Amino acid sequence: MLSIAAFLEGRHAQAFPSFGSERTGAPVVAFCRIDEKPIRLREPVMDPDAVIIQDSTLLHQVNVFAGLSPDGYVLLNTNSSLEDLGLEELTRRFRPERIATVSATALALQHVGRPVPNVPLLGAFAAISGLISIESVAAAAREKFKPAVAEANIAAAREAFRIVREEMEAARAEAD
Repeated sequence: MLSIAAFLEGRHAQAFPSFGSERTGAPVVAFCRIDEKPIRLREPVMDPDAVIIQDSTLLHQVNVFAGLSPDGYVLLNTNSSLEDLGLEELTRRFRPERIATVSATALALQHVGRPVPNVPLLGAFAAISGLISIESVAAAAREKFKPAVAEANIAAAREAFRIVREEMEAARAEAD
C-alpha cells in the first residue's frame, strides 16, 4: 500500500516481499522503493532509508536496523517505550526526530475490529517522514478495500498520523 500511495503522488514505486523459510509464522520482510524516476533495480533493499516494524517481538531476533543510515526513519508498532523494549540506544544511533512508536494494532482493533496494523502504520509513516501524504494513504486504502473497510482503516491511519505528529512536536519542544 505504501507503493500505491507513492504512485498516487506521481512517483515511481516498486514493492515486493521476501520470505525466509516457508513455514507459518516465519518473519516476512517487505521492501518498497520510491523514486522520482523509473526504478530498474530488482534486488532486495540492503541499505534502507526507513524501517517499519509491524511486530516488535522481532526486534531481538532479527537485525531489523541493518543497513539503515543515521538519517533513516524508524517506526515501531508498539505500546511500549523504547526503554521498555531495550532500544534506548536508537536515539544515539539515529536522529531522535526520525524515530516513532505507535500502537497501530490497538488502533486497528479500535477502528477496524481486527489486528491489522498496516494502514495505521502508513499513516504514522506519513507523519514521521513526510515522504507520502495522509491523503495518499487514504486514497490507497480506498483503492485497496471495500468502502466500509477502507473508511475504518483511514480513520485508524489518521489517528496514527495525529499521534505521531504530537509525539514529534513534544520531542522537538523537549529538545528546545
